[in-house]
Amino acid sequence: MYILYFVIILLLPIYAQLKVKRTYNRYSQVAASKGLTGAQVARMILDSHGLYDVRVVPTQGILSDHYNPMTKTVALSEGNYYNDSLAAIAVAAHECGHAVQHQESYSFLVMRSKLVPVANFSSNLSWIFVMIGIIAQSTNMLLLGIILLAAGVLFQVVTLPVEFDASKRAMNEVVQLGIINNHEEPGARKVLSAAALTYVAAAAVAILELLRLILVFTNMSSDED
Repeated sequence: MYILYFVIILLLPIYAQLKVKRTYNRYSQVAASKGLTGAQVARMILDSHGLYDVRVVPTQGILSDHYNPMTKTVALSEGNYYNDSLAAIAVAAHECGHAVQHQESYSFLVMRSKLVPVANFSSNLSWIFVMIGIIAQSTNMLLLGIILLAAGVLFQVVTLPVEFDASKRAMNEVVQLGIINNHEEPGARKVLSAAALTYVAAAAVAILELLRLILVFTNMSSDED
């Protein structure tokens, strides 16, 4: 069981990352028929929702694209900002999906935002208590570590509907605005699905690790009785 566990937590994230890179690289070579760049697509989607105050800017790095709700900025990696590929369009539309979520106060996005400081705090301390609990055979310390770790796991789980919804919005936008044609829809969808897989893998690994520690805690408590 432990061997299977370690195989899963090691290989699942690697598979997800390889899937994203392979899919992104493939469709970054496929130019969209409309010839619109990622930056132009982002501007179109934002303007269609009246989000004129949200800026679209280039940022360094590969797949470093993100939406910053604090500065109301859609930051696209240079490869997506300047290019007119299906991959660039899909990624740009996805990030704009987050901007629209912010505008509408999408419930899971609001929840995730509130969990950010909790998750950051717990992630820095949880493993300290877990290690102390295991080494010192202290169930109280281990339980505290598990509770803190659970906050981080909750953040990962809440992230899933946020990302899935952003991708769904992205597909709706690029189709309704005529940014891609029917033949290009499958390619854009594959890019978004591959990206979503990384969040699924992260959440799955986090849940498995939490369950393993709960099992360790249960066994340790049984030994004390």
